[in-house]
Amino acid sequence: MIYLDNAATSFPKPASVMRSVDFAIRKLGANPGRSGHRMSLAAAGAVYECRKALAGFFNAPGPECVVFTLNCTHAINMVLKGLLRAGDHVVISCLEHNAITRPLKALEALGISFSEAKVFPGNDAATVSSFKSAITAKTALIACTHASNVWGVRLPIQQICAMAHRIGIPTLVDAAQSAGHVPIDLGKIGIDYLCLAGHKGLLGPMGVGVLITACGERLATTVQGGTGLNSDSYLQTDVMPEKFESGTQNLAGIAGLHAGIDFLNSVTLEKISSHEHRLIRHLYNGLSRIKGVQLYMPAPEPHHFVPLLSFNIAGLHSEAVAEILNKHKIYVRAGLHCAPAAHRFCNTLNRGAVRVCPSAFTKMSDIDALLNVVDGIKP
Repeated sequence: MIYLDNAATSFPKPASVMRSVDFAIRKLGANPGRSGHRMSLAAAGAVYECRKALAGFFNAPGPECVVFTLNCTHAINMVLKGLLRAGDHVVISCLEHNAITRPLKALEALGISFSEAKVFPGNDAATVSSFKSAITAKTALIACTHASNVWGVRLPIQQICAMAHRIGIPTLVDAAQSAGHVPIDLGKIGIDYLCLAGHKGLLGPMGVGVLITACGERLATTVQGGTGLNSDSYLQTDVMPEKFESGTQNLAGIAGLHAGIDFLNSVTLEKISSHEHRLIRHLYNGLSRIKGVQLYMPAPEPHHFVPLLSFNIAGLHSEAVAEILNKHKIYVRAGLHCAPAAHRFCNTLNRGAVRVCPSAFTKMSDIDALLNVVDGIKP
C-alpha cells in the first residue's frame, strides 16, 4: 500500500505518537484541570507541556496563547464568529477551503460581507496588491489560507500581514496545509490568529486542532461552560486559554500531538521539507513527460508552493483516475477537496483533480510507482 493522501490526514504516524496516545489512555486517564488528585494533575501537566511545545514550535509569545480545538475548521469558526460584527467586511483569497467560505457565507445573514482577492502564483507582489485593492473602509479582517489544499500555492503571508497591520487590520491564517511542511514563525510573520490542524503535517491524531493567538481578548466566546476556573460564577472566564476551552479536552489527542511536534523537532523541519519537496518535484517532472497529463501550475518551487500537487488526465474524470490508482493500492484523493473556489481558479469544477501529497515517510520509489501506473492509463 502506498499512501499519498497526507493533505487530508497524515499516515503513518510516528511510532512515538502512537505510544503517547496509548500512555495517555492507560496512565493519564483523569480529567485534566478538574481535580486535585495526582492523576488529574499529571493529565493537566501533559496538556500544558503540549502548549509549551506548540508555542515554541511556532514562536508564539507563550503557552497561554495556545488554544486546543476540535480541528482547524473549529478554530477558524471561533475567530470569525467571535470577532466579526454586523457591517464588517472580510478579505479572503480566491483559493479558500470551505472552512473559511462557508462560515462567512452563513455570516452574511448577520450583515457581514466578504470579497475574494485574486492570487497570482509565483508573483507575490501582485498577490499582495490584489489583497490591498480588495480592502474597504469596513474591512475588519483578512482571512486566508497559507497554502492551497488543491494546488499547493503558497500565499505571501508575511507581506500580507505586514500590509494589513500598517492599516490596522488583523489577520487570520489557515495553516492546515502548511504547518509541519514549511516554517511558520509568529514573531517574524505577525499572524494574529493562526489556525492549525493537528492531524496533518503536525503528525498528531485526528480530533485535535489549535488556535494560536495573543489577541484572545478581542474574541467573544462561541461556546461557554466548565473550564475548571472561577467555578463559583455563571460568567465565562476571560483567562487565556481556558476562555475558549469549555468542557473536557481530548487528552489522548493532545498527548499524541505533542509527540508529533517532538518528532518534527528531532528530524528537523528543514530535512522533512526538503525531502517532501524533492518528491513533489520528481513527481511534477515525471507527470510532465506523460502524454495526456494535465498540470495546472508551474514547477513547484519551495518558496511559492508546499509539497502538494494536483493533476488530471485528458478525457477522464479525476475520480476515475483515483479509482485506477486505488486498484494498484496507491491512495490519493480526487474530486473537489472541499474547495470549490480553488477549482474555479483553474476551471476544474466539472471534474475535480487528482491530488498527491507525500509525507516524511514517503519514498522516491512510491512516487515512481504512481508515475508508472499513470503512464499506463489510457483515456
